[in-house]
Amino acid sequence: MQSIESTALEPTKSEMAGLSTGQKIGRLIPVYGLVILTLGLIVLFSILLPDTFPTVLNVRSIVSDKAIIALLSLAAMIPMASGRIDLTVGYGIVLWHILAISLQTVYGLPWPVAVLIVLALGVLTGFINGLLVEVAKIDSFIATLGTGTVLYALALWHTGGRQVVGVLPEGFYALNGTMLFGLPITGFYVLLIAICMWIVLEYLPIGRYLYAIGANPKAAALNGIPVRKFVIGAFVTSGLLAALTGVLLASKLRIGQASVGLEYLLPALVGAFLGSTTIKPGRVNVWGTLIGVIILAVGISGIQQFGGSFFVEPLFNGVTLLIAIGIAGYAQRKRGAVRRITPASK
Repeated sequence: MQSIESTALEPTKSEMAGLSTGQKIGRLIPVYGLVILTLGLIVLFSILLPDTFPTVLNVRSIVSDKAIIALLSLAAMIPMASGRIDLTVGYGIVLWHILAISLQTVYGLPWPVAVLIVLALGVLTGFINGLLVEVAKIDSFIATLGTGTVLYALALWHTGGRQVVGVLPEGFYALNGTMLFGLPITGFYVLLIAICMWIVLEYLPIGRYLYAIGANPKAAALNGIPVRKFVIGAFVTSGLLAALTGVLLASKLRIGQASVGLEYLLPALVGAFLGSTTIKPGRVNVWGTLIGVIILAVGISGIQQFGGSFFVEPLFNGVTLLIAIGIAGYAQRKRGAVRRITPASK
């Protein structure tokens, strides 16, 4: 079953050809509005907070804090491309980061083996989600909410409500703690994965098939696209990337606890949804997702440096999401108006 619809709203060359300069700007603002807003916030906070915001230390802090959210947002957008949603990216990371540590400290496994086991479990979870959605025909929101809740319950059972601590190998710490060119290595993970996903989604048949399924699964099936195969594959890939993120979170925190992880769910989903409102409005896309995460990171960092209270982050996430959805709705109405006017003018 389909939970969300994926339909790109970016203006085509033919639509832009007959428009005046003002009309072109009006059509492009919804497409790049979030990018412009992000740059505007960076400039604003750099002017207002010249001693703390435009610094290498602040950039390192933002990359270190938001890399996990960026990876989860990229994981969430893969099923979204096919019109589905995966909530286990937020619930699963609770169990994955705990297992990455406990498999080493409790069961004595080498860290590469522990990482491979966690990644395999992430793939298995994604496969189960795909079966529930495509074979059992359960709405993806309900199916992944149920699966995610089970994963969270397993995390609570495994830990007994206690922290999982112990001495871990330096090689495991290095997965997250290494600095490369003066920045946390997790930022380069995000960039590498984003480039790979961009190539697959924009230039390979797999990406075109996923977007076709997201736009109209019945039409995609009639055109010979194996919908079930690609949707299950999307969930499997999402599960793998979420499990990898759990491993990196474990390397960062160095302790496992069931109270950590769920707070990443909303920002990750917000980042993915924001990504569908920019660059290619109406369709989730890699660079739009990263812009969504960046604007949340920049806005929250700037407001907190002004002395914002603890409730600022969820408040900013919610307000930004509403504004972005408003921009996307405006783009959709403008495109609908252009389409109605064009045939009438001929």
